[in-house]
Amino acid sequence: MASLLSSVSVLFSDCLPRHNSIRRKFASSWMKAMASTESDKDKVSNAAPDSTQLNTSSTPPIRPKKPQYSMKKGQIVRVDKEKYLSSINYLSVGHPPYYKGLDYIYEDRGEVLDIRIFETGEYALIAWVGIPTAPAWLPTSMLIKSEKLDYERM
Repeated sequence: MASLLSSVSVLFSDCLPRHNSIRRKFASSWMKAMASTESDKDKVSNAAPDSTQLNTSSTPPIRPKKPQYSMKKGQIVRVDKEKYLSSINYLSVGHPPYYKGLDYIYEDRGEVLDIRIFETGEYALIAWVGIPTAPAWLPTSMLIKSEKLDYERM
């Protein structure tokens, strides 16, 4: 076993020192670069305290305003049938005109799970109560707000 290890080291002795020297050169140049950037940072930090104290004391940080949503989470809604049938949402699904499999979104109540404002407008994530289907993102412009939780199926 020892003879095998010694023969391997003899075979690869030419390439091993090269890798070590490359590593040493790279490590030393990297250490020099790190040392020079640290000294530059120290120089900048020594010169900057006067200007940063003026900026922080004169202007408080500006926070973005909270968006005003047209609906609340947990609100009960229905989908306006005419608006939905003429929307890109309906056309992208590829159903035939007046497809009967989607009647639950017009007739049953849906609950708003989340509201977001995207580039194309305000959208609500709707889940239908009692319908085993995935929630859908729909524009709030096509939703009809329900005033009360009681409803009658159409």
